Amino acid sequence: MGNPKVSIVFRALNEAKWFDQALSACKSQDTEDKFEFEILLVDSGSTDQTLEIAKRHGVRILHIKKSEFTFGRSLNIGCDAAQGDVLVFISAHCIPEHSYWLVNLVAPILDGECDYTYGRQVGHETASRFSEKQVFAHYFGPDSHVPQDGFFCNNANAAVCTRAWAQYRFDETVTGLEDMVLAKTITEHGGKVGYVSDAPVVHIHEEDLRQTYRRYYREALVLRNIMPRVHFNLFDLVKCTTAGVLHDFVTAARMRRFWREAAGILGFRFMQYWGTYRGHNEHRILSRAEKEKYYYPRVRQRQRLRTRVSQSNIEPAE
Repeated sequence: MGNPKVSIVFRALNEAKWFDQALSACKSQDTEDKFEFEILLVDSGSTDQTLEIAKRHGVRILHIKKSEFTFGRSLNIGCDAAQGDVLVFISAHCIPEHSYWLVNLVAPILDGECDYTYGRQVGHETASRFSEKQVFAHYFGPDSHVPQDGFFCNNANAAVCTRAWAQYRFDETVTGLEDMVLAKTITEHGGKVGYVSDAPVVHIHEEDLRQTYRRYYREALVLRNIMPRVHFNLFDLVKCTTAGVLHDFVTAARMRRFWREAAGILGFRFMQYWGTYRGHNEHRILSRAEKEKYYYPRVRQRQRLRTRVSQSNIEPAE
């Protein structure tokens, strides 16, 4: 038998700013001749240079309409088209830190130790918010756990055995955390999830505070179903916001960056936990227009107008 194959699946919408660096880092990976790999992109309607960058790197491109997009569905489309024995997921604004990122990330799967792995994430030196870096440090520490306890994982930098994905697939209805939904299902059926610290990427979130709120809000909508016994109430909002702010204030002060970071820390931590609180406590089904707002927070006013007009069964004027 020949070497196994690995498929790297990106999903993107207007990710040109960092995508070239991400693809260059992926293509320069040293596999130590243990496997071959391919790269696929599932694009949901990019209008910037994302597609041109992908073509320049020889990436296989798949398309999904905005009206049909969900996080899980876009990944399932990529996985269906992939030819690998292992499926790797990485955000188009994540850049592998070294040339052994890929071989380290998939090793526990190829060795039969895990069905699903995820790697370390660190913030960009200048482009990432201070508090976002602290979040990464909290969830993605320096020590590997292969396998780990529990089903936490993150598809910004992850890999799954194709056999396990094909058996359970990503939930196409959730508004986020499709990675944890799949990981929970895998572990409930006896599978293993592992954290690989020596497979790091630089994760660049360039969100404004409103987008930060939306991200934590839509994730909380799913988290309350994944962990129904966990309820995030008003007391938790105050407690967690206060603790997060104080932690970041102390860290920034130790780095002699307090005054430079103080306002950003307050804004990020409040939006993080306000979004979490609202998502846990709102009992309603998102409309199609609201889903588009949360999935595509940068959609232009004209696109929003088209959405409203189309929902009224009126042809938009050109």
